Amino acid sequence: MSKSEFAQAYTERMFPDIAAPAGYIDPEFEVLFDNFAFDEVITEEGRNVPAKDRFLAILATLVGAFAVDEYALMLPAALNFGLIPDEVVELIYQAVPYLGIGRVRPFFKVTNKIFDYRGETITDPSRSTITGESRLEKGVEKQVEIFGEAVRNSYQEGPEDTRHIKKWLANMFGDYYTRKGLSVAHREMITFCFLAAQGGCEPQLKAHVEGNLNVGNSKQYLINIASQCVPYIGYPRTLNALRCIQDGYTAWEAKQ
Repeated sequence: MSKSEFAQAYTERMFPDIAAPAGYIDPEFEVLFDNFAFDEVITEEGRNVPAKDRFLAILATLVGAFAVDEYALMLPAALNFGLIPDEVVELIYQAVPYLGIGRVRPFFKVTNKIFDYRGETITDPSRSTITGESRLEKGVEKQVEIFGEAVRNSYQEGPEDTRHIKKWLANMFGDYYTRKGLSVAHREMITFCFLAAQGGCEPQLKAHVEGNLNVGNSKQYLINIASQCVPYIGYPRTLNALRCIQDGYTAWEAKQ
């Protein structure tokens, strides 16, 4: 088996300065993997997504899977395909509330090193749109936008001894989802990828499937995003994500 013409052209566009990055693992594996990840996955009829969405999904999936080495390989490729530093940094910011700083800090470090090496600069270094006084109110507004009117007062509901967590969650939506740099639809998509790649978060993944649908990301779009992520998280977690897409869609459709 040899590398397909499409995979060869795609890898050359991703890595114009490196002849065969995966070849450092094993030349035969490079052909096997590249023909799948950089041809079959992309060219499957009806399953493609725009390049920006694909690379946002791949990077988010790699962060969610704590795949630091693969992220370091794919970040330059994402930049070569037009992702801008502001968008990458926003992705890393948003990973923290879903994965925790312990898992995300290495990605900050890798990202900064690659930006420095390439001479990349942030276009808008001040992307926050809220204040300490407005973060809760704006966060609740974003929660309602994503999950519906039923969650408007959720931070004030439930057992009193854990209610502060719900308030912090509302604040989180104010802190992160109101930032400039990524649309709400892209933020929900990368959140879907964080959760799918992390595993063990299926109830939250199902809820964010509904959130994705509420902000305009269709069921087919989510299936296509999950399809793009197969090479990076494997089949078991992808199949779990597909089940959550179906369950979330069924629950969402019943509310319409």
